[in-house]
Amino acid sequence: MIFSESKLAGAYTVDIDRRNDDRGYFARMFCADEFSARGLRSIVAQASVSFNAKRGTLRGFHFQYPPAAETKYVRCTKGAVFDVIVDLRPESSTYLEHVAVVLSAESGRGLYIPKCFAHGFITLEDDTELTYLISESHAPDAEGGFRYDDPMLGVDWPLPVRVISRRDKAWSLISEIEDDLKLRMNLRSVA
Repeated sequence: MIFSESKLAGAYTVDIDRRNDDRGYFARMFCADEFSARGLRSIVAQASVSFNAKRGTLRGFHFQYPPAAETKYVRCTKGAVFDVIVDLRPESSTYLEHVAVVLSAESGRGLYIPKCFAHGFITLEDDTELTYLISESHAPDAEGGFRYDDPMLGVDWPLPVRVISRRDKAWSLISEIEDDLKLRMNLRSVA
């Protein structure tokens, strides 16, 4: 596995190291020892899948507040997505900065998302599927989110949104929740 840290400290792209032969290839997509060797959380409490029938489906931005803040490892197993993460750690020098990565079944690239980050994506192909390895069980009372088109972030989505849930459309802007966000995402409370 090939780990590359993004400009957001602790967030990595993880490329598979393919071993090719006449059958195709074999590669590890997750290894607890390799994650732990880099100081990355490798506990998996939940594995989830997101299937999206239409190109232009947007999900996000989602996160969980502490003490249920999640670390995620996301891979696209069918199709392709434009995946975006946002640093929500108030103490971070990259607070409210984002990184966008194309994840596709073809590339096999994954994205390691530390706790106290928001996550969202738009599908680039019909019939796209993402798999998630998540460090915490889902906690509905800890859910949080904000609008995908928040001008404070200025995410340049590569195509128009065709499908989005009512909930994702209705999230607040960051400016409306930022005081609470900073208070609740303080890293001292997440340790």
